[in-house]
Amino acid sequence: MRFLYNFCIHIYKWGIAIASKFNAKANLFFRGRKGLTERIAKEVETDSPIIWVHCSSVGEFEQARPIIEWIKANKQEYKILLTFFSPSGYELRKNYILADWVYYMPVDTAKNARIFVNTVKPKKAIFIKYEFWYNHLRELKKNNIETYIVSAIFRPKQIFFKWYGGFFKNMLKCFTTIFVQDEQSAQLLNNIGFKENVIVCGDTRFDRVHKIVTNSKGIPVVEEFAKGHFTLVAGSSWEPDEEIIADVLKNFSKVKLILVPHEIGSARINKILQIFGQYKVSIYSSIIESCNDTAIKSCDNTSISCNAAIASSKNTTAIASAAVITGSANDIKLSADICAELEESKVIVIDTLGILSSIYKYGSCAYIGGGFGVGIHNILEAATYGIPVIFGPNYRKFKEAKDLIKLHGAYSVRSNSELYGILTDLVGDKSLLDLKGNICRNYVESHLGATKKITEVVF
Repeated sequence: MRFLYNFCIHIYKWGIAIASKFNAKANLFFRGRKGLTERIAKEVETDSPIIWVHCSSVGEFEQARPIIEWIKANKQEYKILLTFFSPSGYELRKNYILADWVYYMPVDTAKNARIFVNTVKPKKAIFIKYEFWYNHLRELKKNNIETYIVSAIFRPKQIFFKWYGGFFKNMLKCFTTIFVQDEQSAQLLNNIGFKENVIVCGDTRFDRVHKIVTNSKGIPVVEEFAKGHFTLVAGSSWEPDEEIIADVLKNFSKVKLILVPHEIGSARINKILQIFGQYKVSIYSSIIESCNDTAIKSCDNTSISCNAAIASSKNTTAIASAAVITGSANDIKLSADICAELEESKVIVIDTLGILSSIYKYGSCAYIGGGFGVGIHNILEAATYGIPVIFGPNYRKFKEAKDLIKLHGAYSVRSNSELYGILTDLVGDKSLLDLKGNICRNYVESHLGATKKITEVVF
């Protein structure tokens, strides 16, 4: 089985090399790993103890983030080496300020694993949720390095629990401690002989999203757009989500939509404008660009965020980041014309990365995308603000979604008519809206504390 695993890893590596010539994401995956072990050997300094934190992509990074923040605040003697499997995770977080180094994870060949572990010499390794890489785990265990997996969740259909899953079950023996989200996961592991090193501690994302509420920044353009209106925030949307929303929205004359698509390339934005062609649509970056002159003229030159805006005045995205994300509502002065445009617009499309978690606070309710594809995106970022959440039918792999459905704080929709019915109820009944929202907020608050439980054991 080990031979077959390694053979498949090499086939995958060669397949990515071929696909990189035709696919942008595969190209990032391939180029990002070219000469990777050599770069790591050249750049990583091992004079201080290193903690290796590995995430698959963006969602897993949000689970790792509370632990990284805790380490930096309480264990300054350690340096953090952060790796990603996915290009989407690496590209978005490659400049993450709390990590001393950020890389792609080397492809899981025996040679790469040996070179990586022997070069980095981590004191501890922390894997997030679903990351099981045989050769790297084997090399860590061989070198007696403490290895943990956190916020893990297991289901009966996974290969670990099949009669033929012995090879994969052996991977679990490489972990010093397995931190799982729920009792079901613990019981499944107990049934195959893992008892002493399994701890139920919940999901660190709850700690992360709860912190977002207290640290969220004002976004003046969005605030002005949503002011006084019932506002639906559609986060991480895909085309099937947008088509349903666009069809249903015409029935609600007083409802506004803040649309934050999962991808913001020009082709996607053009497609969104086509889908919502019957409505007046504003584009966030265009509004920010229109605000630039006003923002710069009205800046107090002693303000750091305003100085950043001035220095970056030729870059729309930089202006959005400097003047909106890190600034206050006073950093941008909206002209009467812009305010009028925002009032008249039915939809605003957010074509800037990194502000979705702060945007949810302007919503009356949230629609979370991905449920008509491979699976829904993060619903907790919305739930923590105390607003009801809606999503498509593919949510069964997400514990928090199943929990909130059972608690009647969330809705799953399969059709336009179902979304229409839900919005009719929420728009027409403020007490129902508040009830559902409070269920969501209370759910998040009742699940806090995973980070503390994990760090008490690891450190």
